[in-house]
Amino acid sequence: MARDGFKVFDSDMHVLEPVDLWERYLDRPWRHRAPRGTTRTPMDVGVQVDGVDLFQLSARIARVSFQGGLDRFGEDIARGFDAVAQLRAMDREGIDVTVLYPSRGLFANSQADMDPAFSAAIARAYNDWLADFCQAGDPARMYGAAMVPAQDVDLAIREARRAVETLGFKAVFLRPNPPRRGVYWHQAPFDPLWEAVQDLGVPVGFHEGVAGLMPTVGDDRFGGDLFSLQHACSHSMEQMLAVEAMTLGGVLARFPRLRVAFLEGNGSWLPFWLWRLDEHWANPGRYENPDLTLRPSEYFRRQCWVSVECEETPAPAAVEQCGADGFVFSTDYPHYDTKFPEATAHFLKLPLSDEAKRKILWDNCARLYALG
Repeated sequence: MARDGFKVFDSDMHVLEPVDLWERYLDRPWRHRAPRGTTRTPMDVGVQVDGVDLFQLSARIARVSFQGGLDRFGEDIARGFDAVAQLRAMDREGIDVTVLYPSRGLFANSQADMDPAFSAAIARAYNDWLADFCQAGDPARMYGAAMVPAQDVDLAIREARRAVETLGFKAVFLRPNPPRRGVYWHQAPFDPLWEAVQDLGVPVGFHEGVAGLMPTVGDDRFGGDLFSLQHACSHSMEQMLAVEAMTLGGVLARFPRLRVAFLEGNGSWLPFWLWRLDEHWANPGRYENPDLTLRPSEYFRRQCWVSVECEETPAPAAVEQCGADGFVFSTDYPHYDTKFPEATAHFLKLPLSDEAKRKILWDNCARLYALG
């Protein structure tokens, strides 16, 4: 399949998990506490654990307008967003291959104080379901990104290994938010996780999910306000902080084979942010940490990718300044702001060279996920 002569690799397509996923897949000792999806609208991505909404804006976002309306999702809704619907959506959009990220799963085990064993059980159940989902669709076109329990590094490593080595997943996903207040990804306790993922040969895909129970940029100012106020800052700014942690924070210096993607937070901020991080490496960063022998921008170009969206009009300027090799494409299907089924067509209208489009639509993603 090709869209206007371009092969298309969606770096970050989403599943919309069934409401009863965890009731069906969770280990029996935990099943009485199984997360359950909320159904306030046909496109609700909310989930509750122990009666608590972990996507705290689920009720409020029910009033958000889906650009282009819901009719374009009619068959998907009727089929419950099953694997057949996912594959047909890929065909409508012109997507050859994708790595699948969660919707409800962005929140299901995100509580910082969740029992790590319960969090690990939630992750195992999601990963088992996603493996079955890919098999029911087309395992040559659909691959999983593994959920892991961020509350416990040893358990996260164990599940990452199982998902990659047994289930054939092509990435591990994490939220860019601090897993708990005062703890962040550049700190030494997470080094065993980075080493394990590096050795597995898959990337880490950082993916934000606004209005959960993790510390989130803007929550201190907009936590009780409108969805638009929170969402405008959360995704991009959380990804910027994750880039800082992985580059200036020294993770990529310590783990030179670790690949990292920063997804669904736009990419047009990248030139400014790399410039600013380089400034802070020059003074005082390289004196504070002599192991940082490269500039943050050099670590990024060596090991990182960032996604752009189909109508991101500042993106061509960012590509021109940073080069095309560090950008990947995302449709964000089936979330409220996706341009499905015309996301690929919109992207192809951006003023980019054909060479840049080929890199962003296919080559870079294939390198990121180590797929030919």
